Amino acid sequence: MHYTLSPITKITLDGREFFVKRDETIDPYLSGNKYRKLYTLLETPKNSFTKIISYGGTQSNAMLALAAICKSKEWEFVYYTKTISTIIKAQEYGNYYEALSLGMQIVELEYDLYKEYISGLRLDLDEKTLLIDQGGADTRAKKGLEVLAEELREQFKAQELSSMKAIATPSGTGTTALYLALSLPEYIIYTTPCIGNVEYLKEQMQALHTIPKNLIILEPKKKYHFAKLYDEFFDVYERLHESGIEFDLLYAPSMWLSLLENTQESILYIHSGGLSGNRSMLERYKRKN
Repeated sequence: MHYTLSPITKITLDGREFFVKRDETIDPYLSGNKYRKLYTLLETPKNSFTKIISYGGTQSNAMLALAAICKSKEWEFVYYTKTISTIIKAQEYGNYYEALSLGMQIVELEYDLYKEYISGLRLDLDEKTLLIDQGGADTRAKKGLEVLAEELREQFKAQELSSMKAIATPSGTGTTALYLALSLPEYIIYTTPCIGNVEYLKEQMQALHTIPKNLIILEPKKKYHFAKLYDEFFDVYERLHESGIEFDLLYAPSMWLSLLENTQESILYIHSGGLSGNRSMLERYKRKN
């Protein structure tokens, strides 16, 4: 794996000027916020572990990123998930397919047993086995976001963006937004819940750290269900694509809509990556329409 500093690009959306930190360009498998959250694991010596365990959805970006890291370090990777649909199993593309090709071992759990089984994964872990919580929600993510914060300070200075005072990044568990806000207390950090509601997002963040005052959670005008199809999501995805940058179809649309609805100032958006999941999402939109 080879990583380089991601650039900042200017785009126009609905007549407004935005800047985008192009973290999706870092690596095909390990890009966006997953590179940032798993930075410490990337820097971990190969002989520190022999096995990584994690859990979550079957098209998770974190799952694919972990599979890539484990492949590069020759670690065993075991991933627990709920029963997988025959459609996903038949697909020869997408995060699940790619992660399997990188050597991921999958363990399917019945829906009724999933929560209890996951809660017991920490029991009897040996010193060479590491458990990474769903989505990379872990205090180890702090270091990677501190690195991102320093990159941004340097780039803002070099590109004469001293007037920039607000940064945005969408949230699943909120780990990225939380640690970025802690690392950049001089900036407003906007985020929005893409999984669950505002209260759920706050609970996830508070399990890691007290939420700082510069972290602003924007509540969507309507309740969106994660991974469901919405015409307005596809519409903003297409308008963004016309600006010259492709964004993911799961997290980005909700964040961009919230920014358009609730803000007016100049904002830098942290690209979360996750483009490997777009093919399966676009197929779903095609079938819907």
